[in-house]
Amino acid sequence: MFQLFPDIIRTAVAFVAVLGVLVFVHELGHYLAARWRGVHVETFSIGFGQALATWTDRVGTHWKLAWIPLGGYVKLHGQERPEDVTAAEQARWIPGKTFHTKSVLSRAIVVSAGPVANFLLAIMLFAALFATVGRPVAVPVVGEVLANSAAQRAGLEPGDRIVAIDGAPIKTFGDIRRVITGHPAQHLSLDVRRGGAEFTLPVVTDSQASGSGPVGVLGIRDGNTEYERLGPIEAFWGGIVYTWEVTAQTVVGVWQMISGGRGTEDLGGPLRIAQLSGQVAQLGFANLVSFVAVLSVNLGLINLFPIPVLDGGHLLFYLAEALRGRPIPPRAQEYGFRAGLALLVCLFVFATWNDLSHLGIVRWVAGLMG
Repeated sequence: MFQLFPDIIRTAVAFVAVLGVLVFVHELGHYLAARWRGVHVETFSIGFGQALATWTDRVGTHWKLAWIPLGGYVKLHGQERPEDVTAAEQARWIPGKTFHTKSVLSRAIVVSAGPVANFLLAIMLFAALFATVGRPVAVPVVGEVLANSAAQRAGLEPGDRIVAIDGAPIKTFGDIRRVITGHPAQHLSLDVRRGGAEFTLPVVTDSQASGSGPVGVLGIRDGNTEYERLGPIEAFWGGIVYTWEVTAQTVVGVWQMISGGRGTEDLGGPLRIAQLSGQVAQLGFANLVSFVAVLSVNLGLINLFPIPVLDGGHLLFYLAEALRGRPIPPRAQEYGFRAGLALLVCLFVFATWNDLSHLGIVRWVAGLMG
């Protein structure tokens, strides 16, 4: 039992560090945008609940570090609508520094700056990894040959490196996939390097049906990844590209869950993040940085979902205000926020249930009850 304590401590420390970085960067985006647009920031809090440390800067912003590390917030001056506060509170508002008196564009910039900061963090972290550790490249080396496949019939073996296909140079395993899928049931020649020898193998690809028509299949799996260090400019561009790829994959995954094409068992919450934080931290600093970058993309993307209460919901209201020329009626906003809050609570409960099931706690409790 005592052997569990190091794992628990590592998981807790990693979780607090990961979530703290993500929340701080997200709220820092709101803070900097508010300062830029002339909105006074009353409070910048990392965590919720009782404050562990507080201080006030020279512009009057109250900074707070609280003991519940499950989020944070930035309190903007005059964020409330005038009809929601008393006359005494309105009298304390600083003219020209209140959030609600700013233009729709300024309010949208302040709200969207949080998710934008998360995407920028992911870009910088990926770029730093590509410049130091290197960008992962799946080299065109055969890791496994599937039984009764075109590759097996052609004589390919694990460890073979495919140098070219029909004379076209092959640099990555993705190049193999791209060429093969475009040639279903066709004769091709593979230039292969095995050990110190190079030779050519003829192959007839298999054909497999897909939504866009037949695609070629070779029947191999990749088995080797190399890391290629990039220069500063290449690394920065690589960070942008990789952040976009992670974003696109996340959007596709969410849509598959909504449309029923994919199960919801992968939907996780704080417990799953804590567990993964501890596991990834054990693998090394580079893996932890990559994990933070991927989570930062997810946090930025989730906050842009058009759900009232989230940043995306606010942006949706601002868009409607810009199109209508006046704000959405207060009652409609109130109902929207209630519905959004109810949806988020349901998602949180469902994700927590998934986490408990994934950790085996549900089965353990069921066994006790049985």
